[in-house]
Amino acid sequence: MTDLASRLRRAPRPLDPDKAAEARQLCGWAEPATAELIGGTAGCSPYLAGLIGREHGWLEAACADPEGAVAAELSDLKGHDLAALGPRLRQAKRRVALIAALADLGGAWPLEEVTGSLTWLADAALQAGLETLIAPQIARGKLPGMTEADIESGAGMVLFAMGKMGAHELNYSSDIDLICLYDETRYEGLDQHEARSVLVRVTRKLAALIGDITGEGYVFRTDLRLRPDAAVTPVCLSMGAAEQYYESVGRTWERAAWIKARPCAGDLAAGARFNETLRPFVWRRHLDFHAIRDAHDMRLKIRDHKGLGGALSLPGHDMKLGRGGIREIEFFTQTRQLISGGRDPSLRVRGTVQGLDRLAQAGWIERDTAEALTRHYRAHREVEHRVQMIGDQQTHMLPSSEEGFERLAAFMGRDLAELKSELTARLEEVHALTEDFFAPGHAPAEAPEFGEDVTARWPGYPALRSDRAVEIFDRLRPEILKALSEAARPEEALAQFDTFLAGLPAGVQLFSLFEANPQLTRLIVDICATAPGLAQYLSRNSGVLDAVIGGGFFADWPGVDALRSELAGLLARQPDHEARLGAARVWAKELHFRIGVHHLRGLIDAGIAGREYAELAEAVVAALVPVVIDEIARRHGPPPGRGLSVLAMGSLGAGRLASSSDLDLIVIYDAAGVDASDGPRPLATRAWYARFTQGLITALTAPMPDGRLYEVDMRLRPSGRQGPVATALPAFRAYQQDEAWTWEHLALTRARAVAGEPGLGEEIEDFRRDLIAQKAGGETVLPDLASMRARLAEARPASHGWNLRDGPGRLQDVELFAQSLALRAGSAAREVTAQIEAGRAAGLVDDAGARALDHAAALFRGVQCVARLLTGGGPLPEDPAEGGARVMLRESGCETLDDLRRALDAAAARAEEVIDRALQGARPGENG
Repeated sequence: MTDLASRLRRAPRPLDPDKAAEARQLCGWAEPATAELIGGTAGCSPYLAGLIGREHGWLEAACADPEGAVAAELSDLKGHDLAALGPRLRQAKRRVALIAALADLGGAWPLEEVTGSLTWLADAALQAGLETLIAPQIARGKLPGMTEADIESGAGMVLFAMGKMGAHELNYSSDIDLICLYDETRYEGLDQHEARSVLVRVTRKLAALIGDITGEGYVFRTDLRLRPDAAVTPVCLSMGAAEQYYESVGRTWERAAWIKARPCAGDLAAGARFNETLRPFVWRRHLDFHAIRDAHDMRLKIRDHKGLGGALSLPGHDMKLGRGGIREIEFFTQTRQLISGGRDPSLRVRGTVQGLDRLAQAGWIERDTAEALTRHYRAHREVEHRVQMIGDQQTHMLPSSEEGFERLAAFMGRDLAELKSELTARLEEVHALTEDFFAPGHAPAEAPEFGEDVTARWPGYPALRSDRAVEIFDRLRPEILKALSEAARPEEALAQFDTFLAGLPAGVQLFSLFEANPQLTRLIVDICATAPGLAQYLSRNSGVLDAVIGGGFFADWPGVDALRSELAGLLARQPDHEARLGAARVWAKELHFRIGVHHLRGLIDAGIAGREYAELAEAVVAALVPVVIDEIARRHGPPPGRGLSVLAMGSLGAGRLASSSDLDLIVIYDAAGVDASDGPRPLATRAWYARFTQGLITALTAPMPDGRLYEVDMRLRPSGRQGPVATALPAFRAYQQDEAWTWEHLALTRARAVAGEPGLGEEIEDFRRDLIAQKAGGETVLPDLASMRARLAEARPASHGWNLRDGPGRLQDVELFAQSLALRAGSAAREVTAQIEAGRAAGLVDDAGARALDHAAALFRGVQCVARLLTGGGPLPEDPAEGGARVMLRESGCETLDDLRRALDAAAARAEEVIDRALQGARPGENG
């Protein structure tokens, strides 16, 4: 340490002499050279001066054996309770940072040992914190199946150190980038959901334990934002979910991030396995030269975001992100590794210096280039360390004032002019060595044949991020543009194709599929020109195109029984609950897309499409009910009593859905006198069925890598939101008999058992029929209906434009009146047409009125079914695209959109007249 002490004595000007003198006095135990080093350090760095003053009693032994001092601090982090651990970790950070600084300044340690000591501290602190936080959760039984033996492995949780920490390259004021995952295979079924919530809380507490600033300081600022899709995912997620994300939408910058990633705390064995799992994602089999473009674009975005473009100017220059900085060397190294590492495993190393050396050894870069960048990298890191040591700031900026530069030069033992000259030369050489690699010049762009302003955006889309995707797409591009230009409204078709392309998470497989099957290209163009909503659906679920070439895409619809059987067989072959839910999503989305294409192409009309959508939903619910039952039964035993029945209400009960419909469901169970389930962890009967209902809702609605299946609405159950999510059969009977309002009896006219115990479903159906028969002719039905119409008119007044649902004589009004006809006629009919016919047969509406109602219902339903297909559930634009308008006109039989508007208004007026005539004299009721 003597060399730096002598250099400090020759500094251009003394800095903070009081701090330096105070530090030397504190270290009276030290040899003169060591005391001078410590005093000079304190004189240059207010931050280190504070550490010296606080830890001077510890410094004697530490300076005598720096390596031993660090090892002792790390070994003493475990075994503290939570209250004591935070202060102990912060004390260790102060001491390790101080001794590393002195060893660095005195030349006792090379760069790798300085950064390594800080990284070892981060590893040890995270492990100690994780164990301390996990232990009480296991003791309280919050992590199912875990015991004291699982504490050290984090109960399956593993922390991945990313970036500099992953490569053992932490600097003095680095934050630590972490990705926190857990091994879901250590938990079974619903246990995983319980464990996940606990591990998420542990992760948050660990980040606070390590990163919060207290009176004792902080350990490391902690950043968890490198995890998959950080804006919407929890801070700790399953390895399976992470793997699916990277396989489907992982980007080049994430591949680069995982080059340095390593498991640093928790279940290290599981972490190593996950690293191996991601190997095909990070290291592509082909030479991935498109990574150059991605890395270059990232560099430009960083420069633009930080305002770091332009010529080099030393004052305030960013040594990390600026021109010729550390990030340039890191990007150069990692990008070369990404390009070639798939074929050359020797390049799969974490450290920047090691990576440069391996690239040179394998001949991927010149040895002179590797050596020059290595020298500059080490020098840049030294400057970065000194800047951060001065005030413990997370900065990479050179001083912006002359006085600041003088302090830095003194701290580095350098002449000021010499330092500035050297910095300028190093930064310019790094820029020259790396810039030509990333941006060697660009060939003139090929003039697009059509839509230049739109197609110019395409190279930046995720689907075109790989060289292979670009290569294939370039061959497809002329055909796509030609087909789009031939659409009725080319600009509209191009805009929708642009939206479709922008929404694709990946492109290689899909574009390869297009190339091998040209009919798919025409299909995509047709969808984009006709149905923007379907195009958006396709961009989120491009895997459904596999079904188009599967051989049965244009075959006849198999029917609900065949669908139930097919899906049940598919789910039975899956290894676990989550795989079953994922398989159900893929299967359902393919069939959902098939219905939409058939309808769009005119192979089926809206009536058939509505029935097929409903049969698909029924098959999904019927197949998932036993899956959810089995998952709960595994832990809590089979359903207590007689079992359950799932009732479809609303449009699903009536057997007619649109492409974006949600599902109205009710769960009814018969306990048959049984109080609790019989299983490893028995549940009270009511709790068992409540858990089943929540599990079914989750199975249908939970967003997974393959998306969600349906939205579910349970508000039609007895007592609505205030009632239990699952209703006991006696309570259901009593409520419907004695408490239900008229609107609930109207809703019951559409109820239909679609899943569960068949005998129970038949019994509920018998009760439904008997109840409707009992309520036939009820004097309150019409007054209550009048009251309901008035409230609906107030809540949802008729609007202008394509208003298909709300308002007098429109779809909701006709459907409610049809339900009232069925109720008054004592009919068990569910579908609108059958209910109207029941009312006509009972003399509640004349033949002309029935025809008017039927016509209005069919017209509004048909146009609504098309509208939801075209828009994906959103509002229909006032001026629909040409292709969409043609489908609407085909469905309605009208010649023009103006004709269709007039037909809708006329149908609504006739239906309103029929309903108003029936309600004449009916005074509004109080419970409608």
